[in-house]
Amino acid sequence: MLPFNKSLKPFARSLRTNMTDAERLVWFKIRRKQIDDFQFYRQKNIGDYIVDFYCPKGKLILEIDGGQHYEDEGMRKDQIRDQYLQANGFTVLRFSDIDVLKNIDGVLERIQECLKSPPTPL
Repeated sequence: MLPFNKSLKPFARSLRTNMTDAERLVWFKIRRKQIDDFQFYRQKNIGDYIVDFYCPKGKLILEIDGGQHYEDEGMRKDQIRDQYLQANGFTVLRFSDIDVLKNIDGVLERIQECLKSPPTPL
């Protein structure tokens, strides 16, 4: 079982209720095992973080990033978060809101490619 911070549970629930348009679009395309029968969960607690989408079978985490992730502080926090997740055996894919909204087919293709190739051990 994955370690998680129980105090983040209400916040994760709130994030599931208030997804961005880009997150909503991705969720619509990946839920119910639509990509090669891989199950995804949304706004999942892992450690002290809440990830946008999580696929346990593929050890894959998807992050859909808005503008704040491209500022210095956001990039620094994302780097620390990604290092933690990767150290725990996850692959992290990041897509901008714009990528998702303008090129959802390309985003889905990249996700599918990542799920086909098994993660390399650290």
